[in-house]
Amino acid sequence: MNTPEVISIGNMLVEVMRVGVDEPLDQPGSFVGPYPSGDTPIYIDTIARLGHQAGFIGAVGQDDFGVCLLQRFARDGVDASCVQTLADHTTGVAFVAYFTGGRRQFIYHWRHAAAGQLSPQYVHPEYFSNARWLHLTGCNLAICESARQACYFAMECLPTGGRLSFDPNIRPEVLSVEEIREICQPVLDRADVFLPSVNEAMMLTGASSDEAGCRSLSERGKLVVLKQGASGCRIFYNDHDIQVPGFAVHEVDPTGAGDAFCAGITVALLEGMRPEEAGRFANAVGALAVTVKGPMEGSPTRETVHGMLDAR
Repeated sequence: MNTPEVISIGNMLVEVMRVGVDEPLDQPGSFVGPYPSGDTPIYIDTIARLGHQAGFIGAVGQDDFGVCLLQRFARDGVDASCVQTLADHTTGVAFVAYFTGGRRQFIYHWRHAAAGQLSPQYVHPEYFSNARWLHLTGCNLAICESARQACYFAMECLPTGGRLSFDPNIRPEVLSVEEIREICQPVLDRADVFLPSVNEAMMLTGASSDEAGCRSLSERGKLVVLKQGASGCRIFYNDHDIQVPGFAVHEVDPTGAGDAFCAGITVALLEGMRPEEAGRFANAVGALAVTVKGPMEGSPTRETVHGMLDAR
């Protein structure tokens, strides 16, 4: 069995999106896709494209959408030996619409798809024997009980010294904030690196603001990186509170940028970069990710990231 350096687990989806802006999903209209997607698949694919050994645990259907995902993993070097192909379930799908002002609307087919069949039996402890990093998201904790237990078990399999990063990625379309808070708590307690988006630190900690929530978690010894989209990120660790500005790019498709950013943080920290350097590196990864249509299509290589960093 292969034993990758960085592992993630969760929902393997293809994404089918509206071609134009302000086309609601309750009306006939045009779509483009399928594109390989899923928050943790985007993350792990970016890890591989940035040059680190990457492995994934998940499930696809025995269909062309599943082939689409597995071909992308194979092309980019993600180990898929722990991805199951299920004959009795179809591959998960996310339908996406974009609106003026940046709002997005999602309709998910995953709980009853292959993605929703994830369970602890898919998680093999020996797969983690050389793992230095595990990445989990709240979105995958919310799919169903068996998927949640699979994520919890993966956390137990991480060797001593391995680091855990957690992106809450709250989806109100799936569960309420209160339910998300309850199921995220065990992972948040264990996480070494916490990667919230705007409002998530406040919601998960019950603090009066994101800043207060991030500080409270950093005081517990966690590295907290608040994702701020085009504005970059804000990093909290020990007594530090550092704003790291983003990069100005032409945005084509924002989906997946936060997941690519998380991959950038992982790679930077694994390579020994200081938190401020890691934030700048991850900002470049996230910025490049939005410049191409499709959630994985803009995931950059190491060369393109350094090209952006060297030019600024």
